[in-house]
Amino acid sequence: MPSGNQQKNSNQNDVKMLISFIIMAVIFTSIFNIFVSSITMRRATEITYTQFLTMLENKQVDTVEIQSDRLVITEKPEQNNEVGFYTNIGKQYYTGIVNDPVLTDRIIKAGATQYREVQNNSPIITFLASWALPFLLIYIISGLIIRSVSKKMGGVGGPMSFGKNTAKIYAQKETGITFADVAGQEEAKESLREIVDFLHQPEKYTEIGAKLPKGALLVGPPGTGKTLLAKAVAGEANVPFYSLSGSDFVEMFVGVGASRVRDLFKQALENAPCIVFIDEIDAIGKSRDNQMGSNDEREQTLNQLLSEMDGFDASKGVVILGATNRPEVLDKALLRPGRFDRRVIVDKPDLKGREDILKVHSKDVKLSNDVDLHQIALGTSGAAGADLANIVNEAALRAVRFGKDRVEQNDMMEAVEIIIAGQEKKDRIMTESERKIVAYHEVGHALATALQKNTQPVQKITIVPRTMGALGYTMQMPEEEKYLMSKEEILDQITTYLAGRAAEEVIFHTATTGASNDIEKATELARNMVAQYGMSEKFDMVGLESIQNKYLDGRNVKNCAETTSAEIDEEVLHIIKQCHKKAIELLEQNQNALHNIAKFLLEKETITGKEFMNLLEQSREKELI
Repeated sequence: MPSGNQQKNSNQNDVKMLISFIIMAVIFTSIFNIFVSSITMRRATEITYTQFLTMLENKQVDTVEIQSDRLVITEKPEQNNEVGFYTNIGKQYYTGIVNDPVLTDRIIKAGATQYREVQNNSPIITFLASWALPFLLIYIISGLIIRSVSKKMGGVGGPMSFGKNTAKIYAQKETGITFADVAGQEEAKESLREIVDFLHQPEKYTEIGAKLPKGALLVGPPGTGKTLLAKAVAGEANVPFYSLSGSDFVEMFVGVGASRVRDLFKQALENAPCIVFIDEIDAIGKSRDNQMGSNDEREQTLNQLLSEMDGFDASKGVVILGATNRPEVLDKALLRPGRFDRRVIVDKPDLKGREDILKVHSKDVKLSNDVDLHQIALGTSGAAGADLANIVNEAALRAVRFGKDRVEQNDMMEAVEIIIAGQEKKDRIMTESERKIVAYHEVGHALATALQKNTQPVQKITIVPRTMGALGYTMQMPEEEKYLMSKEEILDQITTYLAGRAAEEVIFHTATTGASNDIEKATELARNMVAQYGMSEKFDMVGLESIQNKYLDGRNVKNCAETTSAEIDEEVLHIIKQCHKKAIELLEQNQNALHNIAKFLLEKETITGKEFMNLLEQSREKELI
């Protein structure tokens, strides 16, 4: 349970917030009164009493209002006879009160009207009308606004709810997801299943002296199923499940995040055993490095989270689950044993995992007998669970679009291409010369793949433009899942990337912009060979670059001097030149095949890997004859 000091601090924060709110309401009420007074009070010019008497003698006065401390004089309007309307309407003046016993006679003689100030209301009524009523209205209106904003943001509502936690509580039936709905993450499921079992049968573990882990951190790239796993835990646990995001703790008011953390753990301990899931925990768990980008509110929230995770008793059955794809930025104190005791890696699935994920997402989809999910899994190497779910859905949408009652294999393959390269862009009309260049470019890739040993077989060649910018592409399909690449395989892959440009140079003796993406990929592979994989004779096995944010963009960070970096560039250029030269030689030696396949591709626009290999064999046979 939270200590007495924590409860006292929470109450003090609420009192301070109430006082601040009252002060703000008083300020707004004062501004309101000043604004109303400025609108209702008409501006008047001060004159002397002698000037007032002169105006009476000249019969320029229309009305005189006798107030407690002044006379308010309204001048008669002057009528312009030429145009027929008043040119000076009701100008006002004021002067001081003078003991003049004949003032009333003078006013009557001047033809003016005399008024006396109406007796003021009682001070209580004046106070209520000027201060109490506006204050109450401002308090109610602002309270309703804050309540509305708080509800939209998932809060409890009301001006005093800033320090309350905004966690959503799930019961078992509300998520509708169990471990049976999660595929391709067997190791992660095993770690979390053990935690759920501990909550259900703690005596089985305590008998041997084991303790419940206080927390588990789910780490992996986006789309791999971290949140899905957490929901599956909720479906399996049969205990209260608090779900919220790290950004829910961060507010514009300093101290609110820490207060929400205290309130969250208070509720969790009152409802133990239970599970608390904090998604995107890096929003509050970033390292406290005291640099320019530090944030006092976030750091206070993190400090409170660390304190609470140290303070609660794990034997009561409260487990904290966190999820992030940026573990390298988390504070070391948050990751130490005793807080997050277990790191669960939720990585991209392997071949079997991808096939299992496809089965899970296609169980409610009507599939044709020709659908081979193993083949789809082979062609989606590097895809996350969310990508595979999207592929199945795209295939189903395509089947409906073409009037089918079942999803066929070609729908699934086309869905893979849509995810990789986008939809076919049928309205993009290329000139005949451009189509010819693109055809030779893609056949160049395919020939380099077929003519080398350490490459993946060609699945499809097309010159149909795609919405992601590709004017054509060559799809390769691996025969088996591989986790390592040899130096020879990398060099052959670089040669394949550069073969598109090489085909343009061999046939058209020119270069186009179509090879920009190929050059980028080839350069990246060559640089990794030199700086990360230790495949350069010049640098041997020295790590010159390291990967930062490997679960996100995976950018390379240099670990060397500028002079060494220049030498890396030279070595990369040497590799690219070698592979470029090899690609040109391969295509020059097989120009007949290049022409024949490109001609066929121009006619059909799309050819399969089997058709490609048949055309290559026919060209070789003709050369032998």
